[in-house]
Amino acid sequence: MRRLLVTSFIFIGLAGCSDSASTAPQNSGNSAKLTDTELASKNCVSNAPVSSRSLNIVTTVAPITSIVAAIAGDAGAIINGLVPEGTNSHTFEPPPSAASVLENADLVFINGLVLEEPTKDLAKSNMREGAVVCELGTAILAESDWIYDFSFPKSGGKPNPHLWTNPTMAIDYAMVVRDALAHADPTNASVYRANYTKFAAQIAKLDEAMQAATQTLSVAQRKLLTYHDAYAYFALHYDWKVIGAIQPASFEEPTAKDIVALIRQVRSEDVQAIFGSEVFPSPILEQIGKETGVKYVDILRDDDLPGERGMPEHSYAGLMRFDFVTMVESLGGDASALESLDLSLTAPDVAMYPQ
Repeated sequence: MRRLLVTSFIFIGLAGCSDSASTAPQNSGNSAKLTDTELASKNCVSNAPVSSRSLNIVTTVAPITSIVAAIAGDAGAIINGLVPEGTNSHTFEPPPSAASVLENADLVFINGLVLEEPTKDLAKSNMREGAVVCELGTAILAESDWIYDFSFPKSGGKPNPHLWTNPTMAIDYAMVVRDALAHADPTNASVYRANYTKFAAQIAKLDEAMQAATQTLSVAQRKLLTYHDAYAYFALHYDWKVIGAIQPASFEEPTAKDIVALIRQVRSEDVQAIFGSEVFPSPILEQIGKETGVKYVDILRDDDLPGERGMPEHSYAGLMRFDFVTMVESLGGDASALESLDLSLTAPDVAMYPQ
Protein backbone atom coordinates (compact mmCIF):
# COMPACT_ATOMS: atom_id res chain seq x y z
CA MET A 1 0.00 0.00 0.00
CA ARG A 2 2.81 2.43 0.89
CA ARG A 3 4.47 1.77 -2.46
CA LEU A 4 1.20 2.50 -4.24
CA LEU A 5 0.93 5.76 -2.37
CA VAL A 6 4.40 6.71 -3.55
CA THR A 7 3.10 7.34 -7.03
CA SER A 8 -0.35 8.57 -6.15
CA PHE A 9 0.17 12.17 -5.12
CA ILE A 10 -2.27 14.93 -5.82
CA PHE A 11 -0.79 18.41 -5.82
CA ILE A 12 -2.81 20.73 -3.62
CA GLY A 13 -3.09 24.50 -3.98
CA LEU A 14 -0.28 24.87 -6.53
CA ALA A 15 -1.33 28.28 -7.73
CA GLY A 16 -2.34 29.70 -4.38
CA CYS A 17 0.08 28.11 -1.94
CA SER A 18 1.98 31.32 -1.36
CA ASP A 19 -1.18 32.95 -0.03
CA SER A 20 -1.85 30.24 2.53
CA ALA A 21 -0.87 32.42 5.48
CA SER A 22 -3.78 34.77 4.81
CA THR A 23 -6.15 32.50 6.71
CA ALA A 24 -3.81 31.93 9.64
CA PRO A 25 -4.19 33.93 12.87
CA GLN A 26 -1.46 36.50 13.32
CA ASN A 27 -0.07 35.47 16.69
CA SER A 28 2.69 33.27 18.11
CA GLY A 29 0.54 30.18 17.70
CA ASN A 30 -0.98 29.86 21.15
CA SER A 31 -1.96 33.32 22.38
CA ALA A 32 -5.58 32.24 22.76
CA LYS A 33 -4.92 29.46 25.25
CA LEU A 34 -7.93 28.66 27.34
CA THR A 35 -8.15 29.22 31.07
CA ASP A 36 -8.09 26.34 33.56
CA THR A 37 -11.84 26.65 34.03
CA GLU A 38 -12.39 26.44 30.29
CA LEU A 39 -10.06 23.45 30.08
CA ALA A 40 -12.24 21.60 32.57
CA SER A 41 -15.27 22.36 30.43
CA LYS A 42 -13.59 20.54 27.54
CA ASN A 43 -14.28 17.22 29.26
CA CYS A 44 -10.65 16.41 30.06
CA VAL A 45 -11.46 15.76 33.71
CA SER A 46 -12.49 12.23 34.66
CA ASN A 47 -15.76 11.81 36.50
CA ALA A 48 -14.59 8.62 38.21
CA PRO A 49 -11.14 8.86 39.85
CA VAL A 50 -9.44 5.48 40.21
CA SER A 51 -8.22 3.92 43.42
CA SER A 52 -6.43 0.68 44.26
CA ARG A 53 -5.54 -0.02 40.63
CA SER A 54 -3.47 1.29 37.74
CA LEU A 55 -4.79 4.10 35.57
CA ASN A 56 -5.68 2.84 32.09
CA ILE A 57 -4.87 5.30 29.30
CA VAL A 58 -5.37 5.11 25.54
CA THR A 59 -3.73 7.52 23.08
CA THR A 60 -3.73 7.97 19.31
CA VAL A 61 -0.68 9.16 17.33
CA ALA A 62 2.86 8.47 18.55
CA PRO A 63 3.82 12.10 19.41
CA ILE A 64 0.79 12.33 21.72
CA THR A 65 1.54 8.89 23.16
CA SER A 66 5.08 10.08 23.94
CA ILE A 67 3.88 13.28 25.63
CA VAL A 68 1.39 11.35 27.76
CA ALA A 69 4.07 8.80 28.67
CA ALA A 70 6.43 11.59 29.75
CA ILE A 71 3.84 12.90 32.20
CA ALA A 72 2.57 9.51 33.40
CA GLY A 73 6.14 8.34 33.94
CA ASP A 74 6.59 5.64 36.55
CA ALA A 75 3.23 6.12 38.29
CA GLY A 76 2.12 2.65 37.19
CA ALA A 77 -0.29 3.68 34.43
CA ILE A 78 -1.04 1.41 31.48
CA ILE A 79 -0.67 3.37 28.21
CA ASN A 80 -1.77 1.96 24.86
CA GLY A 81 -1.27 3.82 21.61
CA LEU A 82 -3.84 3.02 18.93
CA VAL A 83 -2.43 4.50 15.72
CA PRO A 84 0.59 2.58 14.36
CA GLU A 85 3.69 4.68 13.82
CA GLY A 86 4.05 5.83 10.23
CA THR A 87 0.31 5.53 9.54
CA ASN A 88 -1.64 8.35 7.91
CA SER A 89 -3.59 9.53 10.95
CA HIS A 90 -6.04 11.47 8.75
CA THR A 91 -7.36 8.28 7.18
CA PHE A 92 -6.81 5.84 10.06
CA GLU A 93 -9.77 3.63 10.86
CA PRO A 94 -9.43 1.80 14.19
CA PRO A 95 -9.75 -1.99 13.82
CA PRO A 96 -12.53 -3.85 15.64
CA SER A 97 -9.97 -5.01 18.21
CA ALA A 98 -9.57 -1.38 19.33
CA ALA A 99 -13.01 -1.54 20.96
CA SER A 100 -11.76 -3.93 23.64
CA VAL A 101 -8.82 -1.61 24.38
CA LEU A 102 -11.07 1.43 24.63
CA GLU A 103 -13.66 -0.19 26.85
CA ASN A 104 -11.07 -0.48 29.63
CA ALA A 105 -9.82 3.10 29.33
CA ASP A 106 -10.18 5.71 32.06
CA LEU A 107 -8.84 8.43 29.78
CA VAL A 108 -8.49 8.60 26.01
CA PHE A 109 -6.14 11.32 24.77
CA ILE A 110 -6.62 12.38 21.17
CA ASN A 111 -5.40 15.40 19.25
CA GLY A 112 -8.80 16.75 18.31
CA LEU A 113 -9.40 19.48 15.71
CA VAL A 114 -11.32 16.82 13.75
CA LEU A 115 -8.25 14.61 13.23
CA GLU A 116 -9.39 11.30 14.73
CA GLU A 117 -13.18 11.23 14.46
CA PRO A 118 -13.52 7.45 13.83
CA THR A 119 -11.42 6.74 16.93
CA LYS A 120 -13.33 9.32 18.94
CA ASP A 121 -16.67 7.81 17.95
CA LEU A 122 -15.51 4.27 18.73
CA ALA A 123 -14.21 5.41 22.12
CA LYS A 124 -17.44 7.11 23.10
CA SER A 125 -19.38 4.02 22.11
CA ASN A 126 -17.26 1.62 24.16
CA MET A 127 -15.78 3.42 27.18
CA ARG A 128 -16.82 2.63 30.71
CA GLU A 129 -19.06 5.03 32.61
CA GLY A 130 -17.12 8.01 33.94
CA ALA A 131 -14.29 7.71 31.39
CA VAL A 132 -13.57 10.68 29.13
CA VAL A 133 -12.10 11.53 25.75
CA CYS A 134 -9.67 14.43 26.11
CA GLU A 135 -9.09 16.42 22.90
CA LEU A 136 -5.76 18.09 23.58
CA GLY A 137 -5.59 20.45 20.61
CA THR A 138 -9.20 21.47 21.01
CA ALA A 139 -8.54 22.14 24.70
CA ILE A 140 -5.54 24.45 24.28
CA LEU A 141 -6.48 26.50 21.23
CA ALA A 142 -9.61 28.57 20.75
CA GLU A 143 -11.50 27.85 17.55
CA SER A 144 -10.86 31.41 16.39
CA ASP A 145 -7.15 30.55 16.16
CA TRP A 146 -7.49 27.33 14.17
CA ILE A 147 -5.54 27.50 10.93
CA TYR A 148 -7.18 26.74 7.61
CA ASP A 149 -5.02 26.67 4.48
CA PHE A 150 -4.60 25.08 1.04
CA SER A 151 -4.57 21.53 2.43
CA PHE A 152 -7.20 22.18 5.09
CA PRO A 153 -9.67 24.70 3.60
CA LYS A 154 -12.34 26.11 5.85
CA SER A 155 -14.97 24.91 3.39
CA GLY A 156 -13.94 21.34 4.23
CA GLY A 157 -14.66 21.84 7.91
CA LYS A 158 -11.34 20.39 9.07
CA PRO A 159 -8.62 22.76 10.33
CA ASN A 160 -4.94 21.97 10.21
CA PRO A 161 -4.56 19.79 13.33
CA HIS A 162 -0.76 19.58 13.67
CA LEU A 163 -0.33 21.80 16.71
CA TRP A 164 2.40 19.62 18.20
CA THR A 165 4.99 20.73 15.61
CA ASN A 166 5.06 23.98 17.61
CA PRO A 167 6.90 22.91 20.80
CA THR A 168 5.20 25.55 22.96
CA MET A 169 1.89 23.92 22.12
CA ALA A 170 3.29 20.52 23.10
CA ILE A 171 3.97 22.01 26.53
CA ASP A 172 0.34 23.08 26.64
CA TYR A 173 -0.70 19.55 25.68
CA ALA A 174 1.39 18.27 28.59
CA MET A 175 -0.28 20.73 30.96
CA VAL A 176 -3.70 19.35 30.06
CA VAL A 177 -2.43 15.79 30.41
CA ARG A 178 -0.96 16.61 33.82
CA ASP A 179 -4.22 17.99 35.14
CA ALA A 180 -6.33 15.21 33.62
CA LEU A 181 -4.11 12.52 35.14
CA ALA A 182 -4.03 14.24 38.52
CA HIS A 183 -7.84 14.35 38.61
CA ALA A 184 -8.20 10.74 37.48
CA ASP A 185 -5.47 9.41 39.79
CA PRO A 186 -5.08 11.83 42.74
CA THR A 187 -2.82 9.40 44.59
CA ASN A 188 -0.07 10.07 42.04
CA ALA A 189 -0.85 13.74 41.39
CA SER A 190 2.53 14.86 42.72
CA VAL A 191 4.29 12.46 40.32
CA TYR A 192 2.42 13.87 37.33
CA ARG A 193 3.20 17.43 38.34
CA ALA A 194 6.89 16.68 38.83
CA ASN A 195 7.09 14.88 35.47
CA TYR A 196 5.37 17.79 33.76
CA THR A 197 7.90 20.23 35.20
CA LYS A 198 10.82 18.20 33.82
CA PHE A 199 9.18 17.67 30.44
CA ALA A 200 8.21 21.34 30.06
CA ALA A 201 11.77 22.42 30.88
CA GLN A 202 13.20 20.08 28.24
CA ILE A 203 10.80 21.24 25.54
CA ALA A 204 11.41 24.88 26.44
CA LYS A 205 15.11 24.25 25.73
CA LEU A 206 14.13 22.63 22.43
CA ASP A 207 12.17 25.76 21.57
CA GLU A 208 15.10 28.01 22.51
CA ALA A 209 17.45 25.93 20.36
CA MET A 210 15.06 26.13 17.42
CA GLN A 211 14.84 29.90 17.83
CA ALA A 212 18.64 30.06 17.71
CA ALA A 213 18.82 27.76 14.69
CA THR A 214 16.19 29.81 12.88
CA GLN A 215 18.32 32.93 13.28
CA THR A 216 21.06 31.27 11.22
CA LEU A 217 18.67 31.30 8.26
CA SER A 218 17.66 34.43 6.39
CA VAL A 219 13.94 35.08 6.05
CA ALA A 220 14.24 34.18 2.35
CA GLN A 221 15.62 30.74 3.29
CA ARG A 222 12.79 29.83 5.67
CA LYS A 223 10.51 28.32 3.03
CA LEU A 224 8.96 24.88 3.30
CA LEU A 225 7.58 22.67 0.57
CA THR A 226 6.76 19.42 2.36
CA TYR A 227 5.22 16.05 1.68
CA HIS A 228 2.45 16.78 4.17
CA ASP A 229 0.97 20.02 5.47
CA ALA A 230 2.10 19.48 9.07
CA TYR A 231 4.00 22.68 9.82
CA ALA A 232 1.48 25.52 9.80
CA TYR A 233 1.67 26.20 13.56
CA PHE A 234 5.43 25.64 13.52
CA ALA A 235 5.83 28.23 10.75
CA LEU A 236 3.64 30.76 12.55
CA HIS A 237 5.66 30.42 15.74
CA TYR A 238 9.13 30.60 14.16
CA ASP A 239 8.35 33.01 11.32
CA TRP A 240 8.79 30.51 8.51
CA LYS A 241 6.69 30.25 5.34
CA VAL A 242 4.94 27.09 4.15
CA ILE A 243 4.58 27.55 0.41
CA GLY A 244 2.91 24.25 -0.33
CA ALA A 245 2.41 20.60 0.54
CA ILE A 246 2.11 17.41 -1.47
CA GLN A 247 -0.12 14.78 0.09
CA PRO A 248 -1.00 11.19 -0.76
CA ALA A 249 -4.69 11.65 -1.41
CA SER A 250 -5.51 9.74 -4.60
CA PHE A 251 -4.56 6.55 -6.40
CA GLU A 252 -4.45 8.46 -9.69
CA GLU A 253 -1.16 9.65 -11.15
CA PRO A 254 -0.62 13.42 -11.01
CA THR A 255 -1.12 15.04 -14.37
CA ALA A 256 1.69 16.55 -16.38
CA LYS A 257 0.04 19.94 -15.76
CA ASP A 258 0.24 19.40 -12.00
CA ILE A 259 3.92 18.58 -12.16
CA VAL A 260 4.75 21.53 -14.41
CA ALA A 261 2.89 23.90 -12.08
CA LEU A 262 4.84 22.64 -9.08
CA ILE A 263 8.16 22.97 -10.90
CA ARG A 264 7.31 26.58 -11.74
CA GLN A 265 6.41 27.31 -8.14
CA VAL A 266 9.64 25.82 -6.82
CA ARG A 267 11.62 27.99 -9.21
CA SER A 268 9.65 31.19 -8.59
CA GLU A 269 9.90 30.84 -4.81
CA ASP A 270 13.63 30.05 -5.00
CA VAL A 271 13.09 27.04 -2.74
CA GLN A 272 16.33 25.63 -1.31
CA ALA A 273 15.08 22.12 -0.59
CA ILE A 274 12.03 19.89 -1.12
CA PHE A 275 11.09 17.74 1.86
CA GLY A 276 9.69 14.29 1.33
CA SER A 277 8.60 11.62 3.77
CA GLU A 278 10.56 8.81 5.38
CA VAL A 279 7.33 6.79 5.31
CA PHE A 280 6.15 7.70 1.79
CA PRO A 281 9.24 8.01 -0.46
CA SER A 282 8.43 9.67 -3.78
CA PRO A 283 10.30 9.14 -7.07
CA ILE A 284 8.12 11.91 -8.49
CA LEU A 285 9.36 14.45 -5.95
CA GLU A 286 12.91 13.24 -6.50
CA GLN A 287 12.52 13.86 -10.21
CA ILE A 288 11.11 17.34 -9.59
CA GLY A 289 14.18 18.05 -7.51
CA LYS A 290 16.40 17.01 -10.40
CA GLU A 291 14.38 19.09 -12.88
CA THR A 292 14.71 22.22 -10.75
CA GLY A 293 18.19 21.60 -9.40
CA VAL A 294 16.76 21.69 -5.85
CA LYS A 295 17.88 19.29 -3.13
CA TYR A 296 15.33 16.55 -2.37
CA VAL A 297 15.35 15.40 1.26
CA ASP A 298 13.10 12.40 1.86
CA ILE A 299 13.52 11.70 5.59
CA LEU A 300 11.07 14.00 7.39
CA ARG A 301 8.81 12.30 9.92
CA ASP A 302 5.32 13.25 11.04
CA ASP A 303 3.95 10.58 13.38
CA ASP A 304 6.86 8.11 13.23
CA LEU A 305 9.28 8.49 16.16
CA PRO A 306 12.99 7.89 15.45
CA GLY A 307 14.96 5.12 17.12
CA GLU A 308 13.71 2.22 19.21
CA ARG A 309 11.21 2.33 22.05
CA GLY A 310 12.92 3.23 25.32
CA MET A 311 15.73 5.17 23.62
CA PRO A 312 15.94 8.96 24.07
CA GLU A 313 15.44 9.53 20.32
CA HIS A 314 12.15 7.62 20.39
CA SER A 315 10.24 10.51 21.93
CA TYR A 316 8.39 13.68 21.07
CA ALA A 317 11.58 15.70 21.68
CA GLY A 318 13.57 13.27 19.54
CA LEU A 319 11.08 13.55 16.69
CA MET A 320 11.06 17.34 16.73
CA ARG A 321 14.84 17.62 16.93
CA PHE A 322 15.24 15.20 14.03
CA ASP A 323 12.85 17.17 11.81
CA PHE A 324 14.15 20.59 12.84
CA VAL A 325 17.80 19.62 12.27
CA THR A 326 16.88 18.14 8.91
CA MET A 327 15.03 21.27 7.79
CA VAL A 328 17.56 23.81 9.09
CA GLU A 329 20.63 22.07 7.68
CA SER A 330 18.97 21.32 4.34
CA LEU A 331 18.07 24.99 3.94
CA GLY A 332 21.64 26.09 4.65
CA GLY A 333 21.44 26.95 8.35
CA ASP A 334 23.37 25.92 11.45
CA ALA A 335 21.59 23.35 13.65
CA SER A 336 24.34 22.96 16.24
CA ALA A 337 22.14 24.44 18.99
CA LEU A 338 19.67 21.61 18.35
CA GLU A 339 22.23 18.86 17.99
CA SER A 340 23.74 19.62 21.39
CA LEU A 341 20.44 19.20 23.26
CA ASP A 342 20.17 16.60 26.00
CA LEU A 343 17.31 14.31 24.95
CA SER A 344 17.46 12.01 27.96
CA LEU A 345 13.96 10.78 28.79
CA THR A 346 12.51 12.92 31.57
CA ALA A 347 10.48 9.93 32.82
CA PRO A 348 10.37 6.22 31.98
CA ASP A 349 8.39 5.54 28.80
CA VAL A 350 6.06 2.63 29.55
CA ALA A 351 3.73 3.21 26.60
CA MET A 352 2.96 0.62 23.93
CA TYR A 353 3.56 1.94 20.40
CA PRO A 354 1.89 -0.22 17.73
CA GLN A 355 3.94 -0.77 14.58
